[in-house]
Amino acid sequence: MPVKFATLHDIAAHNADTIIDVRSPAEFAQDHVPGAINLPALSNDQRAEIGTMYVRDSAFRARKRGAAMVARNVADHLDGPLRDHDGGWQPLVYCWRGGQRSGSFASILQQIGWRAETIAGGYQSYRRLVHDYLYEAPLPHRIILLDGNTGTGKTAVLGHLRDRGIQTIDLESLAAHRGSLLGGTDAPQPAQKAFETALAQAFVACDPSKPVVIEAESSKIGRINLPPSVWSAMCTAPRVMIAASIATRAAYLAKAYADVSTDLTALSGRLQPMRYIRGHAVVDAWQAALVSGDLQKFAASLMETHYDPAYDKARALQAHQLLGQVTAETLDSDGLRRTADQIAALINRAE
Repeated sequence: MPVKFATLHDIAAHNADTIIDVRSPAEFAQDHVPGAINLPALSNDQRAEIGTMYVRDSAFRARKRGAAMVARNVADHLDGPLRDHDGGWQPLVYCWRGGQRSGSFASILQQIGWRAETIAGGYQSYRRLVHDYLYEAPLPHRIILLDGNTGTGKTAVLGHLRDRGIQTIDLESLAAHRGSLLGGTDAPQPAQKAFETALAQAFVACDPSKPVVIEAESSKIGRINLPPSVWSAMCTAPRVMIAASIATRAAYLAKAYADVSTDLTALSGRLQPMRYIRGHAVVDAWQAALVSGDLQKFAASLMETHYDPAYDKARALQAHQLLGQVTAETLDSDGLRRTADQIAALINRAE
């Protein structure tokens, strides 16, 4: 009988040895149950072929052709990734709706002697739990925002807070984006659904009785949208501010974004839309600093003429409870650790 999961906590606490997603690689890439491995019952091309047969030929012929493909693919998996599992192995198998692909796959595994089970409703039932968690109800967690102007090392401080036993969630890491026009990382951004899965999993792993520290962000990180429950909690959350001088922040930003500055053509392209916001003269000055190789001058100008005014304007739109402010004299390794120590003390006092 298929296994039913009522909550995300139930899935996180599953006792299966391996979760197997038998959907196509393209489906798996969009999103999947955390920790699942992809052993496709049908490849991308095979899935498209069978779908076309269902529509243009007949359901019977499509099922017959699909069964042959699934049998051959499962045989390859048995001779490959599954060859070393012993008789006590217990896999949990799912497909899109918990139907033919997962049922066929699990049936073969059961005939071998493994205690294979399927997820009732397949991926869709899991996705419904994620959606309900992030879209239908308020978060059960108490959020504290780590705020500060661009270049104050907020993301690095989050990591130090985690080392000090503070619960944190790094939204920029989950979204694979630095949250600014300098933004992208080497890794492409995940699909929206994959981001939401990772985000829901991160919250489920946190203790609701203790605060969770999140970096202050806009409602969109690159092309990823923050779900309503998270954004609503962030809008009303108390804040801890990091302050630092322009010179300190420029030095930190120049080092943190050194990889971005190596491709001046790409960076210059990212700056072009800013001409319609800050004007040609301002953007020309940024580009002149880049061409001269003075990344600190570029960073300082970018913050003074764009980021700082934008942050000040956004903060003025809504009052926020301020738990405290920490001034970072430096943002080198020692400075970041000292800043994290002070912020951890503020958070612990607020509990």
